[in-house]
Amino acid sequence: MQKTALITGITGQDGSYLAEFLLDKGYRVVGMTRRTSTEVHERIEHIVENIEIVSGDLLDQTSMTSIVNDVRPDEFYNLAAQSFVPASWTQPVLTGEFTALGVTRALEAVRHVDQSIRFYQASSSEMFGKVVEVPQTETTPFYPRSPYGVAKVYGHWITVNYRESYDMFACSGMLFNHESPRRGKEFVTRKISDGVARIKLGLASNLRLGNLDAQRDWGFAGDYVRAMWLMLQDDAPDDYVIATGRTHSVRDFVRIAFDAAGLGSYEPYVVTDPRFVRPAEVDMLIGDAGKARRQLGWVPEVTFEQLVEMMVKADLDRLADRAPA
Repeated sequence: MQKTALITGITGQDGSYLAEFLLDKGYRVVGMTRRTSTEVHERIEHIVENIEIVSGDLLDQTSMTSIVNDVRPDEFYNLAAQSFVPASWTQPVLTGEFTALGVTRALEAVRHVDQSIRFYQASSSEMFGKVVEVPQTETTPFYPRSPYGVAKVYGHWITVNYRESYDMFACSGMLFNHESPRRGKEFVTRKISDGVARIKLGLASNLRLGNLDAQRDWGFAGDYVRAMWLMLQDDAPDDYVIATGRTHSVRDFVRIAFDAAGLGSYEPYVVTDPRFVRPAEVDMLIGDAGKARRQLGWVPEVTFEQLVEMMVKADLDRLADRAPA
């Protein structure tokens, strides 16, 4: 029989890739979005006719329970959150409502409607924050360094709590940074690829960034949504680190991006701007996905270098018709 998947955050980067992946698997895909005066379906425009969109809100328990009751999903992927880390300092309460308590409302909806629904929670490498060991694994203690990271820790542990309290099939994926051409331009990786494309095409003269020495474990979002699905196909629920196991600095990302655009050295173009430095920085994140490799058979397929080149090419293509004659 055809499986049904419910995805919160379907209009985001991960939601769009996951929806594509599940459609290819033959799923009925239902996406929950917040009701707004205008539809924002840019990332799913090419598949929107093949999915069902329902209106709901992670801030409202009644709407969450009603949606789960109406859709009756086999699998529930909770990807929605206030996910831009810098904004979590200016909107800490809202971040907590969506990114922490929103998880509880989703789990409560599953508990009340049908506890056999398999639940995936999007946890984050930002939970490790000021890391206490390198690399980070499923047993590494959390030390979040932003309101976003703190909220994600709550979401992670409430998922564990519901799994153990109610025998629910609830998993958390501790996904390290994963990017793509669909990443929002407020994120540093897309800011870089978009900025490099603009410089190459004569649409900008410089690129303003924060801490160039911050290091992250960056992978491709399309690889990481496959890991989400694999977690819900396993015999027993568990939590997994999903990462490439390689770390690179923002400076590395910039250097490869400028090379990919044929611009040579980045130094004449990049300006360090204190406005973009976090109040409390996460200096180095690198994950060990050995458990996911052993238990789920998951390995990333796109390399860091391929990811950067993919993003720069996509932005060059997108902006080509705006270049001055």
